[in-house]
Amino acid sequence: MIRVVVADDQQLIRAGFAALLASEPDIDVVGQAATGREAVRLVTRQRPDVVLMDIRMPDGDGLWATEQIANDPQLGATHIVIVTTFELDEYVAQAIRAGASGFLVKDTEPAELIRAVRVVAAGDGLLSPGVTRRLLERMSVGLRHTADATVLDPLTGREREVLGLVGTGLTNAEIGERLFLSPLTAKTHVSRIMGKLGARDRVQLVIIAYQAGLIRTGW
Repeated sequence: MIRVVVADDQQLIRAGFAALLASEPDIDVVGQAATGREAVRLVTRQRPDVVLMDIRMPDGDGLWATEQIANDPQLGATHIVIVTTFELDEYVAQAIRAGASGFLVKDTEPAELIRAVRVVAAGDGLLSPGVTRRLLERMSVGLRHTADATVLDPLTGREREVLGLVGTGLTNAEIGERLFLSPLTAKTHVSRIMGKLGARDRVQLVIIAYQAGLIRTGW
């Protein structure tokens, strides 16, 4: 069962998301929050698998709440999805840096919202190649890569190759096609890379790949 917390200051949106998700047999909405501080308290208590986090909330906004949750080692299994009105809200890049696993726009289709929760709960990120590219361009000032080769020391040559492709937003299936691997083998490589680098999910791998110089904006 996937445990979810919904955090949004608009009651109608919060209740709508909660009702939609709760109707799925494999999803359990364990709480709702209307403010950032309330979201942090609720997540700390419930330790959900996924948090749908609005950015603009009173008493500690979604960016602050994301930082608090992502920096708590006891909440390492909790994945945060930023829910925003615009595709590239000015704060989304900051939220990704803070530890969010991806983002959705509020007018996303119901089926896509449900799929997103399942994808993030499985440890995958919600970043398409195009979105990844634009986010890195937005984040480039604050994420100047150091090309520190020691960061990648734990990885094999093949794993570095896979990490570079993850960094461009490719899925396991696409990585498999590029490297002539099965999707399962590609997924195994990605899982091992996350373990070796201590990354929560694919989104963090994108940032690591950029910081290590494996990819650059404008590829």
